[in-house]
Amino acid sequence: MITLLPALQDPTGPAASQEAVRFGERSLTYAQLAATSRSLATRLAGAGRVAVWATPTPETVVAVVAALLAGVPAVPLNPKTGERELTHIIADSAPSAVLAGPAEELPPALADLERLDVVPDGEAADPALHGPALHGTTPGSHGPTLHEPDPESPALIVYTSGTTGPPKGAVLPRRAIAASLDALEDAWRWTGDDVLVHALPLFHVHGLILGVLGPLRRGGSVRHLGRFSTEGVARELSDGGTMLFGVPTMYHRLAEALDDRPSSGGLAAALSGARLLVSGSAALPVHDHERIAAATGRRVIERYGMTETLMNTGVRADGEPRPGTVGPPLSGVELRLVEEDGSVLEDPAAIGEIQVRGPNLFSGYLNRPDATAAAHTPDGWFRTGDVATRDPDGYVRIVGRKGTDLIKSGGYKIGAGEIENALLDHPGVREAAVTGEPDPDLGERIVAWVVPSDPGSPPAERELADHVAAQLAPHKRPRTVRYLDALPRNDLGKIMKRSLRA
Repeated sequence: MITLLPALQDPTGPAASQEAVRFGERSLTYAQLAATSRSLATRLAGAGRVAVWATPTPETVVAVVAALLAGVPAVPLNPKTGERELTHIIADSAPSAVLAGPAEELPPALADLERLDVVPDGEAADPALHGPALHGTTPGSHGPTLHEPDPESPALIVYTSGTTGPPKGAVLPRRAIAASLDALEDAWRWTGDDVLVHALPLFHVHGLILGVLGPLRRGGSVRHLGRFSTEGVARELSDGGTMLFGVPTMYHRLAEALDDRPSSGGLAAALSGARLLVSGSAALPVHDHERIAAATGRRVIERYGMTETLMNTGVRADGEPRPGTVGPPLSGVELRLVEEDGSVLEDPAAIGEIQVRGPNLFSGYLNRPDATAAAHTPDGWFRTGDVATRDPDGYVRIVGRKGTDLIKSGGYKIGAGEIENALLDHPGVREAAVTGEPDPDLGERIVAWVVPSDPGSPPAERELADHVAAQLAPHKRPRTVRYLDALPRNDLGKIMKRSLRA
């Protein structure tokens, strides 16, 4: 059996008085989090699934932890999701109730669900969650321990972004969560002494599993900024924070602040004092790597994962933080690169699709056995859809998504990422994205989408093409440059290239 959150199983243990989570001025110790979540867990016992209105608040943490303690699968909901998509997720996952803070106004798509208000222990004289059991369930035990579910039982159902259709619910078993977090413990020397700082959304793997369940599994602390700001990062890292998790957009803003403020010594000192600076969810441009390293003397490390696989690779705390790479496979993860025909690549420097296998994988897509089967090879490897190369020492270099970031032009396979990094090295480029478009001669031509540093005087198309050709190779130069005020991004800061193409 797997005890997913051991520090919460003994509410009177040595960690009881330690701060578990903090959101601004609001915080919960391990004893408070255990008491509140266990009380709510008794109400949830026997429920099929529950939805969680996943705002960046203590209420979300209590709700998810309670569901995990009760052995009830939780479906985190993005509060910014539109009505149509939210209606699909609710119909597909069929939760018996929605858990939310009492002050939250829920949309009409959730109107037919039973609502359970979550009030963290110590914040109300008569917490609303100390009520009767959820309709149709059997109250659980109020004893000192709760039954630990089977490792293969679903813990979370996280919906992926629907690029080719409605979002699919990835069923994440307890086994996968424990395996990924333990692999990161090994890679990053993650301990109960670590204090994690981040401002990531709590409806996604990065912010919820790594950013909340990660510290709680280790017996450490998490400080959530609520809303990202460079001032918040500097404040929390200067006040005992040891680790920072972020996405490239956040690190770009940190790099900008370090560049733009002559008096940014406080931020630089805070970043340099952190034990680990970790970026994920998308590639961090090499330009931002170098700007942060120059100002702080510290290198940002990257890791690679997906909703369906959790974490696959990561630069180790004692490894070389090499810009442009996401490190070697984590402990327990098998990784291979394959050709389009499914044959395994023998040349690690060649570009191929990443396939992975290991205890970190999801159980399948909810209600979609066809999609689950299509995502796996007959021998159990998961087809990630991401393409990469490998350095001789095993470090993985992500090229991008097979459908959007691998460009086949003039007989060459070209990764969009290296062209984007080359463009960002040009002083006239603030942001850049690269896609391919059909071309009658080349098959696909390289298109650069550029946000200029000075909108009134953008660099010329020929200048940018020559810049890329000089840094990389002539066949990798953009054939078309399109100028934008901003690149379309999702909640995690990923560039939505399908929107560019549309």
